[in-house]
Amino acid sequence: MKHELYRVADLPVLQNRTFADPQSARASACADMVLVQDEQSGLIFNDAFDADKLSYDADYQNEQAHSGQFQQHLSDVEGIIARHFKGQELIEVGCGKGYFLELLKGLGYAITGIDPAYEGSNADVIKAPFTRGLGLAADAIVLRHVLEHIQDPVNFLAQMAEANQGGQIYIEVPCFDWILEHRAWFDLFYEHVNYFRLDDLRRMFGTVHEAGHLFGGQYLYIVADLSTLRLTPEQPVPRLELPDNFTSSLKRAVQIIQANPEQGSAIWGASSKGVIYSLFLQRAGVAVDRVVDINPAKQGRYLPLSGVRVSSPQEAMDALPEGANLFVMNSNYLEEIKRMTGGRYVYHAVDSASFQ
Repeated sequence: MKHELYRVADLPVLQNRTFADPQSARASACADMVLVQDEQSGLIFNDAFDADKLSYDADYQNEQAHSGQFQQHLSDVEGIIARHFKGQELIEVGCGKGYFLELLKGLGYAITGIDPAYEGSNADVIKAPFTRGLGLAADAIVLRHVLEHIQDPVNFLAQMAEANQGGQIYIEVPCFDWILEHRAWFDLFYEHVNYFRLDDLRRMFGTVHEAGHLFGGQYLYIVADLSTLRLTPEQPVPRLELPDNFTSSLKRAVQIIQANPEQGSAIWGASSKGVIYSLFLQRAGVAVDRVVDINPAKQGRYLPLSGVRVSSPQEAMDALPEGANLFVMNSNYLEEIKRMTGGRYVYHAVDSASFQ
């Protein structure tokens, strides 16, 4: 049995894919989300998800490491890994562009990366999905921001446990409880088929060594014994309901922009959150003047469906008048953004309690 939580139509299929021109961006693929909770496992997922719609290429950009704040987060993650896996052989499944893998290598870790979309030249990264056929095994597996993309996460972990013959695992995923608490409707997107709570991860394993929150509560992590994976939970799972005012902050942003359009406005952050936010503002009949991102690979390119162009911080600061409204998509970066922009704007941290 499944219990419906939330429904939204026409989301970008890949919200981190950018485009060379606005026409291609507006014509890019879209799909629906029907968020449900499985009443047996308690897991939350998009029941309308179709993995065949997703195709990653060089135009897909999700690198966050340009920010000092995010580098601090990666340092925190390394601290957890050091507590449990120091001196052990590691495999990072879904290592992406290899930034975290290179960080661990530089600190002396013995680590192999696996990712079919890897573009670099490191000989220790295998460009393939993780399967038993690779013949790889390690003391521990690092799985950062992968499980939210996998259609059947428990089966995926079971295959990994079999291929690796057990071992330990570090899992990191976005936190659904944080999304609900902060009314962060813009953190729900097609590419993430699963949405996890800490209890969901704990229920999956018989032996959990450590678990908690990272990155200001936005991420969850767990260190567990992979051989103790449970295919079904042992206890009944409570039913979840979304808060009534889950999407109400959208109206607030529309009012702020409409109240004084000459004041100017921008969204800071052209990753997943900013892509969804700018699209929904556009659909509500308002548009910001700019979307800003510090990632050079996104600057001058266009966001899916909305067709909004991404500006560099300098370009935005040259164009935006003092006192313009800046909608900051992630409050973890608020102080960093204020410093970068000299405090000259009106800052709205859209995921903060004060903005609900």
